[in-house]
Amino acid sequence: MQTFRFSKMHGAGNDYIYVNCFEEKIENINETAQAVSDRHFGIGSDGLVLICPSDKADFRMDMYNSDGTQAEMCGNATRCVGKYVYDRGLTDKTQITLETLAGIKILDLNVKNGAVETVRVNMGSPVLEPENIPIASEHDRFIGEDIEIDGRIYKVTGVSMGNPHAVAFIEDTDSLDIEKIGPGFETHPLFPKRINTEFAQIIDRHTIKMRVWERGAGETLACGTGACATLVAANLNGLTDDEADLILLGGTLHIRWDKAENKVYMTGPAEFVFDGIITL
Repeated sequence: MQTFRFSKMHGAGNDYIYVNCFEEKIENINETAQAVSDRHFGIGSDGLVLICPSDKADFRMDMYNSDGTQAEMCGNATRCVGKYVYDRGLTDKTQITLETLAGIKILDLNVKNGAVETVRVNMGSPVLEPENIPIASEHDRFIGEDIEIDGRIYKVTGVSMGNPHAVAFIEDTDSLDIEKIGPGFETHPLFPKRINTEFAQIIDRHTIKMRVWERGAGETLACGTGACATLVAANLNGLTDDEADLILLGGTLHIRWDKAENKVYMTGPAEFVFDGIITL
């Protein structure tokens, strides 16, 4: 049995349980992630995020999906970590570095009235080589390739933003039966480590509407790395410019692909929901 303090936070509706591991210690992390994430018998979330000391950056983020598997990176979670460490007095800097399994991310904190309102994250360079995403393809890039799911052909572009994404462009996200189609993408043989899938509807060259099926979690209200991957994929397919608003179920993220630097920048909100103590 273990007892620990936690905070529930969300970035555009993508909610996680955050634990300050400067003060708390979590046992059996994989099982704990499953327990706290359960929306009927636990707290309810898309997963568990541990805020830890780092010898490489200001802080380290360890994150786990709701099924207990560890994930490399989550853009929405990075923003929430930025808000947590500033608002709770772990730092007074408005630019911090955050160690993740996908590398060190730089966070710029937009502070208003003493609290972080939005966070701009340098999400790094998009990875387009299939073998590094990974996607089981012999092509140099996986752009606009056909994938068949349940008898339907989807045009899909592969991008890694530290974790793997397949972006499928469709005409209408509202009518999408994502609970049926999402698992088919996630476990498709083309994706040896499974895949996060974004279903994107182009509104105009500066606006994309999208829904997300996250591996290990199912549909989530937002995905920061997925929004970045979607903007990159849309631009590669000539559908948008290199900067756009990404409209997700939980809110809107602004994504910019700086091609001169080959870096993707994400700006969006981060919110506290509540604090608590749980015994498992």
